[in-house]
Amino acid sequence: MPEDNKIKIQYYQSPVGELLIGSFKNQLCLCDWRHRQARQNIDKRIQSALKTTYLESNSTVINATIEQLDSYFRQQRKQFDLPLLLLGTHFQQQVWQALQTIPYGTSLSYQALANSIDNKKAVRAVANANAANAISIIIPCHRVIASNGKLTGYAGGLNTKKQLLLLEQGQTNNN
Repeated sequence: MPEDNKIKIQYYQSPVGELLIGSFKNQLCLCDWRHRQARQNIDKRIQSALKTTYLESNSTVINATIEQLDSYFRQQRKQFDLPLLLLGTHFQQQVWQALQTIPYGTSLSYQALANSIDNKKAVRAVANANAANAISIIIPCHRVIASNGKLTGYAGGLNTKKQLLLLEQGQTNNN
């Protein structure tokens, strides 16, 4: 299979954990925590949807993603400007689009996220779609918290979620 028909991947060591970044035909389809619990499920979904496999290689989109992530971690970028390829159900894509409207430095409850897509009874489904997000940080699922204000599930781990929220609030935590 020609290289153009593969999902090109690179590993990126962020200040809060290692990410797996992938592009397919000049679109970002993956920016996810390398050692997350659902790694195999996410990889299988992406590869099945695109009917191809991963190839460790580089691309313009991967380079742009790394540059923008570097800026984000230096607190010099609040929004990402990358061509995204969202691979999931219509409902998942609806949730992922809504996630992108949560402003930098703020958080939202799962209930509020469900309300924002006019489906207030779908809190659990919204949480599941959040968990299936394969483009972490850029699609900011880390900004979603429990209604009581507590941090709950995150593919990169709760400490990573806490670090990202603190970074966006202009704070750092060296714990």
